[in-house]
Amino acid sequence: MSDPLRVVLMSYGAEGFANLLEPCVAAGHQPVACVYAAPRRPGEPAAAASGAAVGRVLAQLPPGPDLLLPRSVAGLARALAGYQPDLVVCDGFPWKLSAEVLRVPRLGALNIHPSLLPRHRGPMPIHWAVRHGDPETGVTIHWMDEDFDTGRILVQRGGIGLPDEVDGDRVFARIQALSRELLPEALALAARGCAGTAQRAEGATYEGVMGPQSAVIDTSASRRDVHNLIRAFRFGLFPIPGPLAVVDGQWVAVLKSRTGPGDGVRLECADGPLWIVESVPVPPRGVWLADD
Repeated sequence: MSDPLRVVLMSYGAEGFANLLEPCVAAGHQPVACVYAAPRRPGEPAAAASGAAVGRVLAQLPPGPDLLLPRSVAGLARALAGYQPDLVVCDGFPWKLSAEVLRVPRLGALNIHPSLLPRHRGPMPIHWAVRHGDPETGVTIHWMDEDFDTGRILVQRGGIGLPDEVDGDRVFARIQALSRELLPEALALAARGCAGTAQRAEGATYEGVMGPQSAVIDTSASRRDVHNLIRAFRFGLFPIPGPLAVVDGQWVAVLKSRTGPGDGVRLECADGPLWIVESVPVPPRGVWLADD
């Protein structure tokens, strides 16, 4: 084995650090610092991490690595320089890292991205995979550059199915397990100076957050498109539990639908009916309506 790497880990919370720390330490490397930035819902401004969230992260950390709570990317670059890291590893870190930050680690920075890159670059790849009706997803570990999720690939594996009755918790659990499985291989490749494989241009996609334009069901879309939008909401991160529609004169958040005939309320779409199987009423306020 090569000499242990001095590694800085960056993530979104206690669960993310748990997924990074265990394989990093097991592979014989030294986590010297953990960088935490609180996640936020799409469209919300950045906010300071709560004391409870920081406490959960601290409880997850083993003795040794410091916990950093940066307020800016510039401050992060200055703080990292003092640790003289060989490598940075990110998992769900909600900031775009600047060139200044990326220059600090001797070898560079790795990112764990929950999609089969180059498909579904961006901050919500699992949601978009479901919304596009992809049959599966997976995990890619790649070198980071100044663009979003475009760096050279070290390790990639698919095989995480996205069935029609998709279970968000189950998919996330499989993503995390696969990330932990692939990280030691990626660390070994990084330690050897492996440059990775350039992402192909063919099939590359980038999607941002699912903002207000996704909040209200558009019945001029196909029933499959509407159904996949409803499926995507099962993964959370939204201020409402499902996309909205007027059903029998009442605004509801649609939680579950079916493309074939069966129990439920019929909703006419561009190419035929969709059946709403489960929904909850919501107040008929303007705040629910999509803003263009």
